Parts: sequence; C-alpha cells; structure tokens
Amino acid sequence: MRIRVDYSTIYEYAREANDVLQLLRVQPSGHDGQHVVHWHIDTDVNGHLRRSQDAYGNITHMFYPDGPIKRLSLHVAGEVDTVESHGVVAGSHEPLPPLIFLRQTELTQPDEALKAFARQIDTGDALATCHRLTGTLYDQMAFDPDVTHAQSDAAHAFAIKAGVCQDYAHIFLSVTRLLGIPARYVSGHLVRHDGFITQPAAHAWAEVLIPDLGWVAFDPTNGMCATQAYLRVAVGLDYRDAAPVRGARRGGGQETMAVAVTTQASVNHPGLGQLNEPEQARQNQHQTQG
Repeated sequence: MRIRVDYSTIYEYAREANDVLQLLRVQPSGHDGQHVVHWHIDTDVNGHLRRSQDAYGNITHMFYPDGPIKRLSLHVAGEVDTVESHGVVAGSHEPLPPLIFLRQTELTQPDEALKAFARQIDTGDALATCHRLTGTLYDQMAFDPDVTHAQSDAAHAFAIKAGVCQDYAHIFLSVTRLLGIPARYVSGHLVRHDGFITQPAAHAWAEVLIPDLGWVAFDPTNGMCATQAYLRVAVGLDYRDAAPVRGARRGGGQETMAVAVTTQASVNHPGLGQLNEPEQARQNQHQTQG
C-alpha cells in the first residue's frame, strides 16, 4: 500500500516569541515493512532545520527561526510504501537493548488497580497476553478526547476507563512491562477504513517484544494488530519520547496550536487486520526454520 500523509501544525502567539526551538519527530524511517518514497518538511518562516537521530533511533529535526515570531506553520508531506507483515516489525534500527523497554515512566507508572488488572490479564504466554490485553482495553475503554490531556498518565485513564489513543497505549505499556514484556510507545499514522478524513492528531499504539517473533505492533484503541494501513514514525518509552512536535520559547504570551493530519492510501487496502495475525506469523516462522 502507498500511504500519503499531509500534516500541518500552526502555532500562534499573543506577542512576539523569542528563541523559539522546535524538536520534530515527524519523518519515518524505513524497515522491512515500510519504504519511504519521499518526505519533506517546510516552514513559513526563515530559519535553520538540522537533521539528527535520537537515542531510540528516531529521525529528528531541530528548527530554529532566524528571529522573533508571532506565528509558525510547520508542514510535513510524504509517501511511504507499506507491506503486510501481520504486525511484526522487522529490519528496524535498534540502537538500544530491549530491556530498556521494561522501564516504567511517569506516564506509565502503575497503581494498585493496574497491578491487579495485569494479574487478571496474564496468560503465561506473551503473545496470548498481548492479544487479550488489546481486546480487553478495546472492549472496556471509551474513546473520549475530552477527559484526558497530554500529561495524563495510565493510572488516571484506566480509572475513568476513557481517553485517546495515547492513553490506551500508556495503559498497554504499563501492564506489559509489569508482566516482564518489553514494550514501547509508537507514534505514527493510520489509514482509516472510512476513507479520506482530516484529523486533529496523529495516531499512537504500542510494540512488544515477543519470543520467536521479535517486535510486534498492537493497537488497543482499535482492538487489533498493526497492518499495512499503519505508518510507523517514532518510538520511545512513552508519549514524551515520541511526540511529533515539542518546543520551547522565551516570551510570546498565550500560545494556540492547531493540528491537521490527513492520511490516505493511493490504493484500496484489504482491511485493518485480525487479532490472530501474529500467531499465524509465528507459526509460519517456525515452519520456515524447520
């Protein structure tokens, strides 16, 4: 599938802001399941854009405007070819040892309710547990963009049984790490089955390290594993490590931000995946290895 992304973020300040700095994690890397055809980043103010790589292997850009600004528009567009891998992420750049992804963070730190939930979810098998957790969160949580915010943690979202994709992912990470399964946060884009839609945010899901399979992507918000309709951009321990845009400034007064994300496929895709696909992939791998 060829996925096209058009992503804009507009900042406006009440007064001129000085020393503005924007850290961007908006450009995807290639792996066995996705090939970047082309990708570019534009701004509407003069400045410097410096490409680098962070500790997780994400492509990053630092943008420094040449002077004070009252408005900044960032525009990202590109195309990526994806192939169906049944949720398995292979061939990605892995600069860190997997055990790093057992670390809980401020946003994933479990409380007693999450610890009890983890004991209920545990099947003794990592893959089966992740399937069960994905389905349970999908069934029990309500998607509601008005009850949490960017700094909400897993314990809060789990307590109210509601939130957005970021919250679903943080709960998933909290539980899997409690059970000794390395897991990481993923930010990216999803081609929705209902077609061409502009949304106010990118998407988020999780990847877990499964024996005999490697990293496998689960999306508890949609109750399934990632398919070729998913475009993986950045990973980290939680949202803060993989946020598309983070910034700092001096002055400027009140800030407003508007985000518009359009993701579409240039060809029809066969569906958004099935929860049992990684199990089939593992069986295929065993057969290949004899």
